[in-house]
Amino acid sequence: MCRARRSPADPGSVAEEERRVKANAREYNEKFQYASNCIQTSKYNIITFLPVNLFEQFQEVANTYFLFLLILQLIPQISSLSWFTTIVPLVLVLTITAVKDATDDYFRHKSDNQVNNRQSQVLINGTLQQEQWMNVRVGDIIKLENNHFVAADLLLLSSSEPHGLCYIETAELDGETNMKVRQAIPVTSELGDISKLAQFDGEVICEPPNNKLDKFSGTLYWKENKYQLSNQNMLLRGCMLRNTEWCFGLVVFAGPDTKLMQNSGRTKFKRTSIDRLMNTLVLWIFGFLVCMGVILAIGNAIWEHEVGACFQIYLPWDTAVDSAFFSGFLSFWSYIIILNTVVPISLYVSVEVIRLGHSYFINWDKKMYCAQRQTPAEARTTTLNEELGQVEYIFSDKTGTLTQNIMIFSKCSINGRSYGDVLDLLGHKAELGERTEPVDFSFNSLADPRFRFWDASLLQAVQLGNPHVHEFFRLLSLCHTVMSEERNEGELYYKAQSPDEGALVTAARNFSFVFRSRTPKTITVQELGRAVTYQLLAILDFNNVRKRMSVIVRSPEGRIRLYCKGADTILLERLHPAHHELLNVTTDHLNEYAGEGLRTLVLAYKDLEDGYYEEWADQLLRASTASEGREDRLARLYEEVERDMTLLGATAIEDKLQQGVPETIAILTLANIKIWVLTGDKQETAVNIGYSCKMLTDDMTEVFIVTGHTVLEVREELRKAREKMMDSSRSMGNGFSCQEKLISSMSASRLTSVLEAIAGEYALVINGHSLAHALEADMELEFLETACACKAVICCRVTPLQKAQVVELVKKYKKAVTLAIGDGANDVSMIKTAHIGVGISGQEGIQAVLASDYSFSQFKFLQRLLLVHGRWSYLRMCKFLCYFFYKNFAFTMVHFWFGFFCGFSAQTVYDQYFITLYNIVYTSLPVLAMGVFDQDVTEQRSMEYPKLYEPGQLNLLFNKREFFICIAQGIYTSVLMFFIPYGVFADATRDDGTQLADYQSFAVTVATSLVIVVSVQIGLDTGFWTAINHFFIWGSLAVYFAILFAMHSDGLFQMFPNQFRFVGNAQNTLAQPTVWLTIILTTVVCIMPVVAFRFLKLDLKPELSDTVRYTQLVRKKQRAQHRCMRRVGRAGSRRSGYAFSHQEGFGELIMSGKNMQLSSLALSSFAARSSSSWIETLRKKKGGDSTASSPSGGADKPLKV
Repeated sequence: MCRARRSPADPGSVAEEERRVKANAREYNEKFQYASNCIQTSKYNIITFLPVNLFEQFQEVANTYFLFLLILQLIPQISSLSWFTTIVPLVLVLTITAVKDATDDYFRHKSDNQVNNRQSQVLINGTLQQEQWMNVRVGDIIKLENNHFVAADLLLLSSSEPHGLCYIETAELDGETNMKVRQAIPVTSELGDISKLAQFDGEVICEPPNNKLDKFSGTLYWKENKYQLSNQNMLLRGCMLRNTEWCFGLVVFAGPDTKLMQNSGRTKFKRTSIDRLMNTLVLWIFGFLVCMGVILAIGNAIWEHEVGACFQIYLPWDTAVDSAFFSGFLSFWSYIIILNTVVPISLYVSVEVIRLGHSYFINWDKKMYCAQRQTPAEARTTTLNEELGQVEYIFSDKTGTLTQNIMIFSKCSINGRSYGDVLDLLGHKAELGERTEPVDFSFNSLADPRFRFWDASLLQAVQLGNPHVHEFFRLLSLCHTVMSEERNEGELYYKAQSPDEGALVTAARNFSFVFRSRTPKTITVQELGRAVTYQLLAILDFNNVRKRMSVIVRSPEGRIRLYCKGADTILLERLHPAHHELLNVTTDHLNEYAGEGLRTLVLAYKDLEDGYYEEWADQLLRASTASEGREDRLARLYEEVERDMTLLGATAIEDKLQQGVPETIAILTLANIKIWVLTGDKQETAVNIGYSCKMLTDDMTEVFIVTGHTVLEVREELRKAREKMMDSSRSMGNGFSCQEKLISSMSASRLTSVLEAIAGEYALVINGHSLAHALEADMELEFLETACACKAVICCRVTPLQKAQVVELVKKYKKAVTLAIGDGANDVSMIKTAHIGVGISGQEGIQAVLASDYSFSQFKFLQRLLLVHGRWSYLRMCKFLCYFFYKNFAFTMVHFWFGFFCGFSAQTVYDQYFITLYNIVYTSLPVLAMGVFDQDVTEQRSMEYPKLYEPGQLNLLFNKREFFICIAQGIYTSVLMFFIPYGVFADATRDDGTQLADYQSFAVTVATSLVIVVSVQIGLDTGFWTAINHFFIWGSLAVYFAILFAMHSDGLFQMFPNQFRFVGNAQNTLAQPTVWLTIILTTVVCIMPVVAFRFLKLDLKPELSDTVRYTQLVRKKQRAQHRCMRRVGRAGSRRSGYAFSHQEGFGELIMSGKNMQLSSLALSSFAARSSSSWIETLRKKKGGDSTASSPSGGADKPLKV
């Protein structure tokens, strides 16, 4: 068992403000009651499982409701049903859920035990002893060996490497597999001997436990000196030691206090719109149930007063009943019990089973499996599947999501000259297909054979000794945090923290500036075949605020130089003003590279005087050891030294689009899904990628670019964009003739509706600094109005927080389902904020995947996830719910009608066994099969005709209107189900002339009619028949008759004479032709109106899916006829009638490829007269409704057919 740590909420405890840890002093550390290193992610144990799990399950309103019904059924005065009619389904539901929870918790226990029982070497009483991880305590010194996991958050004391260096892999923390370097502080790096470590009694005072993976602040006090500690001195739990024989560390945080466990908080629970609607409908149904109970209770009181009082001798009241009013009160509760099946408990279990099945279909989809990375698609949640069929807005990262995040050094600018373009004999740029052989690097034995570069003039400049080119590649080989590993002689392997850095260092390597190795104080580079070791004086590390990185090195000649690389927006401001002309030329090159979609960096350097550097280094040392404001002081020093630098050049790295991205975006756009790209890249790069992936096109009416630096500038640019859209719409004759005053006086919601209905296609591009103003409370609606009127939106230079804010803005004001997709840690907040989060398992680790609801490896799979799995899941869930409510109202309302003919006595029509088994045996499996396997059109047609996706966005298949239609159909069926047999039985006789009408015969007839009618109905509702559907439907009917005859058999009567008294009733009743004629008549009258209505709807007002199915049938018939014609074709003539009926122009259309992309439009126009009109009408109606209810409104979104 894990020892619990005293919570700050406990009496007498104080929230931890700082941590004090003393090495080799367990008794001292124990008084602080720090957590042990035992982790516990499980929720239950053998003793607590049953009470805790039941308590959690009864938090669900439905379970509590059925428990309340069960208690009512135990009161004999009000219960006309046996208690097992409720307890059997309730226990079944609780058991299934408990087994699922127990299984999940068993695996958590298993994982916990595996981790807690790992072995670690702990220094105890001067010797190393093997201890389980769970027994490690704060203040212990432990020894780690190569390829071992770090047991707790440790302060690195010493290692086998020089200068206390060690290498770690942080895959379990951030998903990155590249190596990172950590270093012990110099004073402890010599403590490699066991005896010295046993005498080490230093004390660490540091920050309390927190979840910041990249920050640590503390101080080591030892031998009357203090030493500042940072994240570079820490080894975090979950890391793995690499390329280091051994190291020793002091445990600072253990178990639940480690940063790994502090980051393992639960993800916010997400619910679908159908879930929310179901909760509302269940409340309505409960209200309806109460109303029925009141009506029947009043009827009982009146009947007992007017009629029942006359029969006191024959039908006496119960002992407790002393008045007709009290009889009505008891009758109310009796009918609440009888009619409770309008809200069946099996509904919730069935929904979870269906969702689980849909999740497995996603996991098993081979067409979403990436063979290259051996990564399948994964549904990481089972609660959001149907919402995948309702998405209207997609928010996508760019790098690694739309692009491959595999960086290739493509071009560069050095001292005003651009390299990387290949020129033909006339001096023009050669196209890709016209390029000659790539540059030959065979002379360089250390070159990376995978590197390709096409401009030989750059290699010539290196070989000719161009000093600017040499300095350029020297900077690339020195200014980085890459780790080098040389497994065999001449075989270098680089481990880079980002693909960009890896590409730049590899480029320098191929151009003969080879980064070979590093120590904490040196970097060794092989320059043109000669090994040169530079003294590394300082690393000014990169972060999202600085957007640059610098190193300060001393060359073998003693010259001190600062090398810097970073974003152009940051670095160009820090250059010396004397290089104005070079700056202009380089800026032109940067714009050219960004226009080609390349990622750019600017390179610069600065020579430092020895005296200046010594003074600056002294200030840096004091700032790094400061106890307060250390980061701010360091930032000011970095800012001071990175000024007046000399421009060296710029690099351009290519990040290619992923396969299938343009096609995916085009098809999702046809499905009326709006795609917004939120990226940290510069504007030009993002815009070019937008054109590459067909988000932006030359055919667009206008692309608005918002770059204002102040609130007024941004507001003015957004206003002008809206005015241009309105002006353009008026000039195109779209019917808008309102004046400027009218526009300015419009409400925000009305203006949004008008803007989204305008003619023309627009795009909006906005920068991060402009977006910061646009997201302010007084301007966010203006930004949303403008953005939602555009076909495409690209937000550049945005921070992770801004990504989440944009998603939250759309969620807040638009009644639409949002989906966020990304691949990096900077996308996590956006993924968690959206209704649905999708993680791409790419080059930037797995943090996005871990935070996501669904994951796969390529953006193009999003098309299949939404248009196939999402649409099918929504369709299946809607059909399931409609049928489920229908069959239960048809079943339950028969009791209501019977109440008027039994003196409102709460007598049931069916026997109690039928009531118990109806929902869990007779009708459960067929509706589950439909909910799991049904489909309206094939997956190929779902992808081919994106307009099929729109009913989900408009929530057409299950809403309040559809619910009331299902309820009306169920009530209609129940009326016929009761009154037709009742009318027949009033005068019917058996074959022998005796009266047919008796209670049990009537009950068998009504129950049989009900099972047959609902089975026929689900046959009509099923659109895709499988062997499982056939087996479940016909099998359920067979099981019904088998159980029916068994319950009326002599054998059961012999065993349970008090329970099964009506021997032979079923056999005798169903042997009468009158009964079968009654069942057939009831079935026909119940089903024929449904068949007639669907036939007329299909003929007069078909949906798009109906049209697609009809087209499929026509094509099949045409293919069959074509095969027959080929078989019986005339042998005497070789001429074909095809050429004479062929229309001109199709050859050009096929060659252009337009028919491949717009096949859905062709079909939509075929169905425009019918299907488009009703979708457009409903979309406009939705826009009108949301206008009245939302600050920004939902807008009219006309169907583009």
